[in-house]
Amino acid sequence: MTTLQDAENRVVCRWGEMGGYWGINRTMAEIHALLFVTREPLCTDDIMGKLQISRGNTSMNVRALLDWGLIERVHKRGDRKEYFRADTDVWHMFETIMRERRRREVEPIISTLDNCLELVSNAADTESDDARDVEVFRQRVKDLSAFLSTMGALFDLVLDHGQGGMQNMLSSAAPSTKA
Repeated sequence: MTTLQDAENRVVCRWGEMGGYWGINRTMAEIHALLFVTREPLCTDDIMGKLQISRGNTSMNVRALLDWGLIERVHKRGDRKEYFRADTDVWHMFETIMRERRRREVEPIISTLDNCLELVSNAADTESDDARDVEVFRQRVKDLSAFLSTMGALFDLVLDHGQGGMQNMLSSAAPSTKA
């Protein structure tokens, strides 16, 4: 194994582990990392061989990566196989992942919180303990919803400023080292 292959394997392994922490399928993250660090597009057989995974597992996770917009199909003239390559613009990759996670995870949570607040808005206030429980519930759910909305606004701010804008904000926010 060459030094490059060893380094590629380490990135793929770590990215797969990190994907698990984020709630993303480990194999999906490993395929993404492999395509990200590989110079040439890879076909399904190449991915299967390098990661030692089944065709079904490869196909399912490649399809998910295509759905997320993190990889694209590439056709090589004279070759009937489909090849895949990752988006290598790190900033665009971050935006894509964050938008998908927001759409798939955060927006449904906010919708559920709104529905629950609506559900208890008509709760009977007949017993004082029940009324206090409803009020505590309402306040906690409102706080959670406000937090998620604030994080959404922060995310929008990051995306609106883009990579260059964020670097400018960070450099202006860094403490001065001048004496």
